[in-house]
Amino acid sequence: MSGEFETRERIMDHARERFLRQGFSKVTMDELSTDLGMSKKTFYKFFPSKEELLRTIVFALMKGVEREMELIENSDKPFAERIADVMVLLGKNVGRISRAFQLDIQRFAPALWKEVEAFRRDRIIARMGKMILKAREEGIFREEINEVILVHMLLHSIQGIVNPDFLTQQSFSLNEAFRTIFKTLFEGALTDEAREHFHKFDQPFTTT
Repeated sequence: MSGEFETRERIMDHARERFLRQGFSKVTMDELSTDLGMSKKTFYKFFPSKEELLRTIVFALMKGVEREMELIENSDKPFAERIADVMVLLGKNVGRISRAFQLDIQRFAPALWKEVEAFRRDRIIARMGKMILKAREEGIFREEINEVILVHMLLHSIQGIVNPDFLTQQSFSLNEAFRTIFKTLFEGALTDEAREHFHKFDQPFTTT
């Protein structure tokens, strides 16, 4: 059973990286099985269709993000650092997704895309908004900061800058992109008192 689990995970890991980088429609099941040195019979035993493989990968990604968010929220770190950790987590995950992959899901798997949008709205934006509200109540964020706008600014900045399509055309690194986005948005939202005691962005981001 452990061998089958490892084979399944190996297929998912490889397919995930190719789907995220190239898009769903441009990658065939035959190419994936060839890349892995695996017979088509073995490959299709685990994933009878590319749609099932895509759905499994997307749901695994969403569950992974939610699990990591819960770990951050329940950690013993100062609240301001927990917010920053969530922002970095979102940046890492959103930044891995190419525009081609997003468009492919919208076009070829619209039902799945609706589930992704619901997850983004209810599990990411809503939870992040609550964290920002709490930070505002505790004097970490300035009173005039609108939590919904701040979360959307963050996500759109990441989607526009920290993505493979854009970064390959630039001279700056992924790490530089992270630091600039989060330092600008996050520190700009902090109160003067919180900014004096918070040095999260003096440390390099870990983007692996």
